[in-house]
Formats: sequence, C-alpha cells, structure tokens
Amino acid sequence: MSIPTLHTDRLTLRAPKLEDFEHWAAFFASPRAVHERGMMERAAAWRVWASDVGIWTLRGYGPFGVERRDSGAYVGEVGIYEPDGYPGPELGWFVIPEAEGKGYAAEAARAVMIWARRNFGWDHLTNIIDPDNARSIALGLRLGGVIDPDGIGEDPGDVVIAHDLRGLA
Repeated sequence: MSIPTLHTDRLTLRAPKLEDFEHWAAFFASPRAVHERGMMERAAAWRVWASDVGIWTLRGYGPFGVERRDSGAYVGEVGIYEPDGYPGPELGWFVIPEAEGKGYAAEAARAVMIWARRNFGWDHLTNIIDPDNARSIALGLRLGGVIDPDGIGEDPGDVVIAHDLRGLA
C-alpha cells in the first residue's frame, strides 16, 4: 500500500520514517508522555511505534510524520490510530517540545480529518484523551469536536471528543 503525502500551508504530512522514532522515543521517555500512553523505555516505545506504523498496512490508515514545509524539520506525528480493542478509529497527535504552541497539531489534524472524510467517507472521528491532558482536550474542542459523555474510551474516565466530518470536503 502507498501512504499518501498531504500538504497544508506550513506542513507536509508523510509516511513515517525510521529516523522519526528517535523523536518518538524521546517524547515517550519524558514526563510529557504521562497523559499520552505513559512514559516508556526505549524497547517498549519501539514496539508501540512499530505497531502504530504497521496499522498503515493492516487498516489503510495510521500516523503521519509531520514536517515543516519550509525547512523539512520534524515537528511531530498526527494520524488515525486503531490498535486491537479500540472502539474505532481515533484521531491523535503529539508534537516535539520545540513545536508546541505553534498550531502545528491543529493544522495537521484538520488535514487528516479532511483526508479521512474524502478517502473513507467517515462521518465521525473521535479523540480519546486522558482527563488530565488539558491541552489535548482544548485542541480537540478547537477542532470543532464535542465531548461525548457516552463515548467509549480506552480507560475509565477518558474524555471522548466526537468530530462530525460531514461538513468537510
């Protein structure tokens, strides 16, 4: 299968590359990952990252590596995740510390939402967010999502944000 490349005004969303793992491992080794999947050692991070990348082959979607168009600098990862046992496809993201607060995650997430609507015809996508991750909850709401109190998360207490994609492309 061929992983598409998406472009926004400032970003390129492309297939994951092996060198992306270094950023991923650093993020998940830091306290910043506590409200994501939790901090993990490098070997565990490799297994999770490789599994996420493998979703592309198995499901036809997955994480995009995100780069700045002007410099090619890696800024993070945004994509659709659905490991076994998930309630459905989930829109997720993370950015490296140097890229925080610049709107990159929102810009890339919007591009992924439009891509998902156009390519899969999905009416909805969700975010599954740890209730203590205020920044991700705020981003999910800024993207137009609404908290679904009946939504199914991964862990008890997860905040599920539902996005209606029907108004997109």
